[in-house]
Amino acid sequence: MSTELVFQIQLVLGYAAWLLCLGAYILPWLKSMESVEAHRAIAMLHSFRFFGLVFIVPGVVGSNLPSSFAHFAAYGDLATGLLAMLALLTVRMRPLFWLFVVAFNLVGTADLILNYYHAIAVGLPAQAGEFGAAYAIPIIYVPLLMITHGVAFTLLMHPRAKAPS
Repeated sequence: MSTELVFQIQLVLGYAAWLLCLGAYILPWLKSMESVEAHRAIAMLHSFRFFGLVFIVPGVVGSNLPSSFAHFAAYGDLATGLLAMLALLTVRMRPLFWLFVVAFNLVGTADLILNYYHAIAVGLPAQAGEFGAAYAIPIIYVPLLMITHGVAFTLLMHPRAKAPS
């Protein structure tokens, strides 16, 4: 089986596994919360996106990981993580909190979509081994991030002031 096919199968299965987890555990949990707390939980997850800087650390990723992909992915993740942290820090200042919630979700979603585009443009699935120790990021972490952005946008479009009793 080719590297490209293995990578693509694992990516699809990463989405499938997280969607199953979402339906069984995450979505019922988020729906049981007030809107602010649900978005706060999602922001907490995304606050760890500084981890994407690993794409530009020599020795962690292969030396042939295309820099056009690596730098964009690393700094897009960093920006998203910082915006998520700002949302967490401003939770008591609701207008700022909501601004940062929208911002980190917009920036984060755009980052992931553009990373997929760049990865395909440079043929990264065929050379997925260049992710090195960071291989788990696109397979396990990215599907969860993309799915939670979708959940966040859904919750933003259907806000609830109080959790159901």
